[in-house]
This record gives sequence, C-alpha cells and structure tokens, in this order.
Amino acid sequence: MTSNVIAKNKKLATFSWALWDWAEQPYPTLMQTFIFPVYLTGAVASGIKNADQQLGWATAIAGLLLALIAPVLGRRSDENGRRKLWLLINTGILVVVTAASFFVEPKPEYFLFGLVLYGIGSVIQESAFINYYAMLKGVTTEKNIGRISGYAWGLGYVGGIILLLISLIGFVLPDGHYWFGLTDANAINIRTIFLFAAVWILVFTIPLLIWVPEIAKKAGARKESILESYAGLWNQLKTLRRQAPETFKFLISSAVYRDGLAGVFTFGAVLGTLSFGFNTQSIIFYGIGANIIAAIGAAIGGRLDDILGSRTVILGSLIGLMVSASCVFFFRDYGQITYWVFGLLLTLFVGPAQASSRTFVARFTPDGREGEVFGLYQTTGRAISFLSGTMWATSIAIATMVLGEGNNTIYGIWGLMLILIAGSILLARVHPTPAVLEN
Repeated sequence: MTSNVIAKNKKLATFSWALWDWAEQPYPTLMQTFIFPVYLTGAVASGIKNADQQLGWATAIAGLLLALIAPVLGRRSDENGRRKLWLLINTGILVVVTAASFFVEPKPEYFLFGLVLYGIGSVIQESAFINYYAMLKGVTTEKNIGRISGYAWGLGYVGGIILLLISLIGFVLPDGHYWFGLTDANAINIRTIFLFAAVWILVFTIPLLIWVPEIAKKAGARKESILESYAGLWNQLKTLRRQAPETFKFLISSAVYRDGLAGVFTFGAVLGTLSFGFNTQSIIFYGIGANIIAAIGAAIGGRLDDILGSRTVILGSLIGLMVSASCVFFFRDYGQITYWVFGLLLTLFVGPAQASSRTFVARFTPDGREGEVFGLYQTTGRAISFLSGTMWATSIAIATMVLGEGNNTIYGIWGLMLILIAGSILLARVHPTPAVLEN
C-alpha cells in the first residue's frame, strides 16, 4: 500500500470518526434537550404535578445505572478489541429507542413510558461514548488532536442546527400543513420528528462502519467475569494514580464538572419552556441559535486548546458558564429576553469545555493505556452521573418547600451551579501539563 493511499485512508478514518458526532446529534439535540423532554413535560404530562422534578429523578436513576455498568463495558471492549463493534451496537440500540419514542402519545398515561425511554436512551448514548472517545488518539496526531476534537464537536452542533431547521420547517411551523401530509392530531407531527431522528443516526453512522478500523485484541486477553472486571478496574485506578497522578486527579475533577455540563444540556430547554414561557416554535428557534453559537465556541476552543492548553480552555469555559447561568437567574424578571441573551451566551462555553476534556485525557495518558484510560474517563464520569438530576430536582424541591407551590423550575439552576463550582475547584488543583511516568 502506497504512502498516498495510507494517508487518504487515515483522513477518511478521521473524518468518519468526527462524523459520528454529527450522526448521534439527534439524541442530544432533539431527544435530550429541545424536542422530546419539552414534549414529555408539556403535552404528555398535562395535568401531572412536578413533571420537571420527575424528569430529574429519571436522569438520576439512568446515571446510577450507567455508573454500575460502565466499568464492565469499557474494560471489556478494550481488552477484546471490540471498541468499534460496541460503538455500533450501542448506536443501533439508540436508533431503536429513538424510534420507539414515536409511540409516546400526548396523554398522561404515556408519561412513565416516555421517562423510561428517556432514561434508557441516556444510558445507551453514554455507553457509546466510552468507545467513541477511546478512538480519538487513533485517528489524530499530537499536533492536531485538539483541533480535530473541537472540530468534531463543532460538526455535531452544525448537525444540530440542520436537525432543528428541518424540524421547524417540516413539522412545527406549517400550522396544519406539515410534510408528508401529516396533521397535528395526537401530536403526530411532533412524534414523527423522533422517527426522522432515528433514520438520521442510522444513515450517518455508515462511514464509521466502513472507514474507521477496529483495534486489535490485546495479547493474552481472556474472558472475565463481571466481578473480575470490577477488580481489574480497581487495579487500573491504582496503577494510573502511581504512573500519571495528575491525569488521575483530572478524571476525578472532570467527573464532577462534566455532570454539570450534562445537566445544562438535559434541562436547558425545559427551563426555557417552564420558566420563560417558550413554546415549541420558540424553543426550536432558540435551539438553532444555541447550536450556532456552540459550534463557533467548539471550533474556537479547539484552536485555543492547541495554543493555550486543555486545562486553561476548560477553566475559562466553566467560569463563563457560571457567570452566564447566574445572569439567567438574577435577570429572570426581564422575561424571555434574559434567556435569549444569557442562555445563548452560556452555550458558547459548553463545547470547548467538553472537547478539551477529552483532549486533555488523550494528551496526558501513558502510551499503551489510551483505551483503558478513556474507559476510566467515562466510568468516573458516570460514577456520579446521577448528580445533576438529583441536584436539579432537589433544588426545585427545596425552593417549593420554602416559597410554596408555584413555578420554581428556575431554582434548578443552582443545583447545576454547585456542581460546576465544585468541579472547577478540583480542576484548578490539576497541573496544566502533567508529567507521565513510563511503564
């Protein structure tokens, strides 16, 4: 095979890997943030009290479940050379769950079914990320890893913009004259968006299937029981702490602040709907703006990562997030303009924080332990993934106890803020360019 062919295949593998950020985008954009949770807590939960809190508890339960299974998933796919295989399997399950959301009708008796699908989808998506992130170092170089990571995240946001535009033009705005002859009877126009999302995920995963190579099975790898997998995880953590102590500390800090970032995604549209009175059309317009700004932020953050370093970009982004979220709360009496301004400003900082987090891990992981450490990255993150849902629901519950019944959704912000503050403090204690000892 000539060097030109090898270089071309490498570029195709890199692009196909990045394209999966675009492929899975319907889930975070439509199913986790701007369409399904709004539909679920609105039309479906009509007459149900505290639907926002119940969504928070569903998120917490999903996070707890993922924390229990992530160590086994990450370790086994790495050991047995099945990283790509398990990414594709999880993607397939995500397609099924997304399509099944079509059957959630706008009636209170379907609310529990919708919560279950929402929770399962969250578990599956995060499970897929274990293997997806582990592929990063294999499709990049030391010089472009930050840029590729940031651009991939930005590509995902561009996909989100297109998805929201299609949803708006085809299934929300026509006012009774939707694509394919659909009507708004029984919310069939909104529910069809979930079928469209499933097809999108399936189609755009095909390049990864074709062009991204599978890793080789580790020499001497053998089948492990579940208990052996957990025991192996404990040994991995001990050796990583000795060999790369700053990377170990980063895993802990990122577990905290990344869960806060996940909460921003999960509850952002619900906050806009329940606290600021956005309707479906408004929240989609907001989502389009949010994705445009987030894509710009991710691209800029990727470039700054290669110049300033990952930790600097992450800390700056977390500070920006906390300032923006505080403004959303304190200026809430000004109405929707507050969320348009400060809510959109908040999205500028989400992409850089996420993209630079995975870049930091890739940069400062001991050679030969990349897949293992990315498994730990997702595992530690999922170990407290119930935190954002718990803090969101608890903050609203406390506000209700103190202030009485009413629209207290806005107070969920403070639960997420506390998580981001704690994560920032822990991250500040991590060396920006840590040394890594040889095996």
